[in-house]
Amino acid sequence: MSIDREGLASLRGRTSAKWRFYPPEVLPAWVAEMDFTLAEPIARALHDAVDRSDTGYRWADEVPQALSTFTRAEWDWSVDPANVIVLADVMSSIAQALVHLTDAGAQVVINPPVYPPFFSTVEKVSARQVREVPLVVSDGAYRLDLAGLEEAFSDPQVQAYVLCSPHNPTGTVHSESDLFAVAQLASAHGVVVIADEIHAPMTLTGARHHPFLSVVDGLVGLRAVSCVSASKTWNIPGLKCAQLVASDSVVEQLRDVIPLEATFGVGHFGVLGTLAAYRDGGPWRAEMLDVLDRRRRQLAEGLYRLRGGSDDLAAGVVPSVGAPAHAGGGPGCGADGEGATSGQLRAALRGARRGPRPDQLRHE
Repeated sequence: MSIDREGLASLRGRTSAKWRFYPPEVLPAWVAEMDFTLAEPIARALHDAVDRSDTGYRWADEVPQALSTFTRAEWDWSVDPANVIVLADVMSSIAQALVHLTDAGAQVVINPPVYPPFFSTVEKVSARQVREVPLVVSDGAYRLDLAGLEEAFSDPQVQAYVLCSPHNPTGTVHSESDLFAVAQLASAHGVVVIADEIHAPMTLTGARHHPFLSVVDGLVGLRAVSCVSASKTWNIPGLKCAQLVASDSVVEQLRDVIPLEATFGVGHFGVLGTLAAYRDGGPWRAEMLDVLDRRRRQLAEGLYRLRGGSDDLAAGVVPSVGAPAHAGGGPGCGADGEGATSGQLRAALRGARRGPRPDQLRHE
């Protein structure tokens, strides 16, 4: 069975936040939670644990090596398992890094438009101040404002930079040269770089993710961490398991100060699901990426038709995914699965409701 053939009735039987926040008549499309069937290796690992009543506290000692094996195969990034600290989720990992690597009240740079919990994690969880350096648009695409970052980093009040890579919500996959430039600026000004790379395994065809710590390997004086997780790619955010990968310059400091209690926010099922994802989740991930690629083409084609195929929106969207072409759709996505019709898109847009405020739910 294809991973995206779940019927609406089945989806409405789910009890996660996505399907319970609004009443049943609302079709939810407001939170980063996929509607695919769970990867079989993950499901098997969880079922086996339940069958043996294995529902105790986490034992995460195998996660660092599993992550290292995955990153080497995926990006040729050699992660030293000794530099991996397993925590509950990416946002709490960012908070731990900020609390222990910067001073209270220090300024922290972020790049709007960006994942809204960046603001609350910096200000409310970590008691630091946000310094905004927005992304800039160059040749029709978002990218980092290196001049703006240099200006911010030169301010002694700025002690850290939370980098979103790939960027959420713009989808920007930062170039290797831009990332290295960021590292040079941070190193020169003593700014800690905290890279949120949770979406890295979801990079679609046509782009290549460059892990921040692999780009800057050997750069003298840089203090940096990368925060990663299987939760977004394999759709297991409720299981709770993320990995903070620290540079050699900060790993011992973080190991000394991050409390043991913080590591027990990791779920036992999160560990089991993560191990299954990194070790055996490749085929499911490949199918998922193929489906997402077809869906973005389907959306581009639908928007192209909806807008008459002649305005700036279509011109901006369609070339980025290729000329309008039939994308294998699912049930209810137009005749013979060719994609949503203009009428269906209009109806969906008319019936759309605004989702909750970003601060109402953290989901990394």
